[in-house]
Amino acid sequence: MQPYDESNIFARILRGEIPAQKVYEDDDILAFHDITPKAPIHILVIPKGKYATLHDFYNNAGAEELLRFSRGVTHVIDQLGLQKDGYRILANCGLFGGQEVPHFHLHILAGRPLGAMVTPL
Repeated sequence: MQPYDESNIFARILRGEIPAQKVYEDDDILAFHDITPKAPIHILVIPKGKYATLHDFYNNAGAEELLRFSRGVTHVIDQLGLQKDGYRILANCGLFGGQEVPHFHLHILAGRPLGAMVTPL
């Protein structure tokens, strides 16, 4: 498992060292626009806890934290009105999954037809 790196960009955003275009924030999560969007709407949702991967988050966060995170994600989806036309939620995990930042995060992508999820083999 990838270790948590205190100097990762999301940790720095959470500490206020780097600005982010926030969409939603509460005690448990922060949602903000991706600086290199892959769709017209590309939001990153991160827990405020120190979790390197989805596996780390699901294995080590408490039940209440997991529930609040899930509800926060759906709040962002509702706030942006994405349920009407649809959206994609993506979590990149580890080297083969394409994870670039060692802080668990979800991508919410929307705003156009997104096509196939991955290129066929």
